[in-house]
Amino acid sequence: MLAEAHALVQRGHYTCIVCRVQARIRDEAQKKGIDTYTLPLRSNYDIISIWKLFRYIRRQQFDVVNTHSGKDSWIGGIAAKMAKTPVLVRTRHLNISLKRSLVNFIHYLPDTYITCGKNMRANLVRNCGFPQDRVVSIPTGVDEGFFATPRQSHGRSEYGIDADTVVIVNVGILRTVKGQEVTLQAFKKVLEVIPNVRCILVGDGPGRNRLENVAKTLGISESVIFTGFLDDVAAIYSFSDVCVLSSFSEGVPQSVLQAMAVGVPVVATRVGGVPEIVAHEKTGLLVDSGDHEALAAQIIRLIKDPALAKALTKNARTFVLEDHCLEAMVTKIERLYMTLLQRKTGNQNEDSIYQKDL
Repeated sequence: MLAEAHALVQRGHYTCIVCRVQARIRDEAQKKGIDTYTLPLRSNYDIISIWKLFRYIRRQQFDVVNTHSGKDSWIGGIAAKMAKTPVLVRTRHLNISLKRSLVNFIHYLPDTYITCGKNMRANLVRNCGFPQDRVVSIPTGVDEGFFATPRQSHGRSEYGIDADTVVIVNVGILRTVKGQEVTLQAFKKVLEVIPNVRCILVGDGPGRNRLENVAKTLGISESVIFTGFLDDVAAIYSFSDVCVLSSFSEGVPQSVLQAMAVGVPVVATRVGGVPEIVAHEKTGLLVDSGDHEALAAQIIRLIKDPALAKALTKNARTFVLEDHCLEAMVTKIERLYMTLLQRKTGNQNEDSIYQKDL
């Protein structure tokens, strides 16, 4: 959201992010010079937030409102319709089914749904009953800074890691769906084969205490590092040897794309939109979700076969640069917004913007 908003501002558009007062995204937006507007956003039917947002949208005369999550899609969607905003868009980042019904009427309101991958689009159209002419796939874009991140080892010293130690990294919010417990189980297997290895779990979340206890139970605590939330994930990738994604459900994971952009070989679970970016044996390696033994085997394979790791990272970096860079994503989103506005004002281009992949 931050990258998209910042890029649109640089292209001459006015952009404002609506969030809670205590939200981290507020501070990050202000650092980038992006305006913010704060609301309580307590629940789907937070009347105060809906009313205040309605008045704000009408006062500012926004052309487009784009919601990104649960509560904001209700509050933002209702407020946008009340304010008669020309275009309402909802972006889906998760590959979780949505039910359209009279109770969930909010799912009928957006002019368009943006999904981060083809698999997510197919899920909404085939399994959830969303009209195919209302759902578009725009691949998630990686910030150019990741492509410019050099591979270097000096960052290891901050975490007490030797230069010759193998580093396995998992980046993501610490919660059950992300499957970090599987990563820890696999890491125990890796340790049995390659003793000089460390595992770094980057991120914070409700599952941190549970995962720390899992590491203790497995007897691997001394080899596992919990960093908490980090602003500069690229710094971790700069000295990592293998990136692991062990999720049970995913859309198109940014953490994997970022690792690929830096040049870190990836082992990921075959779920959601992951196979769209991790082509097995070409841009990375895939395993079934929950299979810690298979995950461990593929990690060990990458560590012991530098030639394979090098080939995968080369292919992966090229793939991300060509298909998933931030510039390409923002261009497609900007084009979508402008085309929808033209349609609403009667100046519609005959070419359909609703395709499987923009």
